[in-house]
Amino acid sequence: MTPLKIRIAKAIADRGHCSRRAAEALILEGKVFVNGIKLLTPAFLVSSEDTIHIEGKELFVRKKPRLWCFYKPKGLLTSHDDPQGRPTVFSFLKEHFPKIPRVISVGRLDLNSEGLLILTTSGAIAHYMEIPKTKWIRTYRVRVFGPLDDTILKSIKKGVLEEGILYKPHSIHLEKSLKKDQTSQNNWVEVSLVTGKNREVRKLFEHFDLQVNRLIRLSYGPFSLENLKAGECKEIYFEKMGEHFPKELLNA
Repeated sequence: MTPLKIRIAKAIADRGHCSRRAAEALILEGKVFVNGIKLLTPAFLVSSEDTIHIEGKELFVRKKPRLWCFYKPKGLLTSHDDPQGRPTVFSFLKEHFPKIPRVISVGRLDLNSEGLLILTTSGAIAHYMEIPKTKWIRTYRVRVFGPLDDTILKSIKKGVLEEGILYKPHSIHLEKSLKKDQTSQNNWVEVSLVTGKNREVRKLFEHFDLQVNRLIRLSYGPFSLENLKAGECKEIYFEKMGEHFPKELLNA
């Protein structure tokens, strides 16, 4: 397949050197070389296979960042390796999705948690998603064992202090009892957080001597599990990413 060719000024802009207008000025000044040949006019087409130099500096084609939604199964460690030899998210990806390049996770889910884990090739995008000022909501479906009533829920909403750290949900509500006869001590609760402190959801309930026996992350910002099943993965394509991330991040 013949590589797509575009005007040289656009290629320079796409490779992050300067604007198209500034690129045209550099060409007219005789500072742009394509495959070792000085250009004298902006009316020139290039492809990704052509080398471009400006004042001796080579401009490289930038790879577009990529992003995936992965349903992390329970029992996988969110790590590239583990001294204890436990299975990891990244060994699972390598085995089941060998075409996915090396990625990093946006935050973590602990060994016994499951659900949505965002994966990306871009450290800048991962950082953007994790920082508090982005204010992206993380929503979890949690099965809690123990007596859970409105008084405890109201206390959790106000936040709990553990070892000098305040843990406070963005929202929380009781979903339903596990059994219709209401005799079960298991309850499903939906919890939303803005921050991503370590084991935050579990600590909210442990403060009241309640045990979390299942934790599923349903969504992270605009991304959700939708119909994904445990162990499945889907890519969020670049065009869709443009709806949720600043342009400068996608062009970084």
